[in-house]
Amino acid sequence: MTGIEMDREEFLDRLEQSDMILVGLGEEFDGTKRLRQQTGYGQGCACLKEEGLSWLIPYWNEYCLDRAGDCSIKNALEKLREVLKGKNHFAVSVSTNSQIADTGRNVMPCGSILRKQCSAGCREVLRDRTEEDAEGLARFFRELAEGRLQKEKLTLGICPECGAPLVLNNIYAESYNENGYLDQWNLYRKWLQRTLNHRLLILELGVGMRFPTVIRWPFEKTAFFNQKAYFYRVNENLYQLTKELSGKGCGISKDAVAWLAQL
Repeated sequence: MTGIEMDREEFLDRLEQSDMILVGLGEEFDGTKRLRQQTGYGQGCACLKEEGLSWLIPYWNEYCLDRAGDCSIKNALEKLREVLKGKNHFAVSVSTNSQIADTGRNVMPCGSILRKQCSAGCREVLRDRTEEDAEGLARFFRELAEGRLQKEKLTLGICPECGAPLVLNNIYAESYNENGYLDQWNLYRKWLQRTLNHRLLILELGVGMRFPTVIRWPFEKTAFFNQKAYFYRVNENLYQLTKELSGKGCGISKDAVAWLAQL
């Protein structure tokens, strides 16, 4: 039996024996590591930033992955949904990949491409992205991929309160509206409080140091205080656990997307 197979069997056994499962999904699920190898991706990102359109970067990421036929992240998330099916779980994501929204009970503090907000930050203005929006964005990105940026043709609507343009509700927006995720965040905090004294499996996947206060540090604290918790940290480079968690978890030095797909 290989080491990968032993890791898999041990994980599945702990999964089966757990009462609750806490999942953290990191920046690796944005796909930028894979996208940097694509011709034109970096130029597109630079162009969006220069034109004040950074809020489109999450959409550009997903567009480029789809254009390249790269299904690795999609397949990994499908595997995660299978693993979590029927389990009492909550997933927290600092990735903006919209496919994560289908991963059972979850919260996405960095937003995604699924909702719109006022670019000036009007707090009560949040809208679902429409099919018409998706079609317009697809045309915009086809032209961007060909080296043409037609900013004047891009419109997602107007704020009904102040008349400012609407933009996608994610962390890249200049006036990011956190109301887009706070209801789910409150549900997550209440769920987390109930994990104490339960057999808790913590699965942290591809989480870096960009937003350590959202997943990385709080997950370590949760594992430390819950005597029945076991922590898996899967990251190609930042896989180490603190000495306080000795015997309560393991760090796996692997690409989290690839590791998850192998389960």
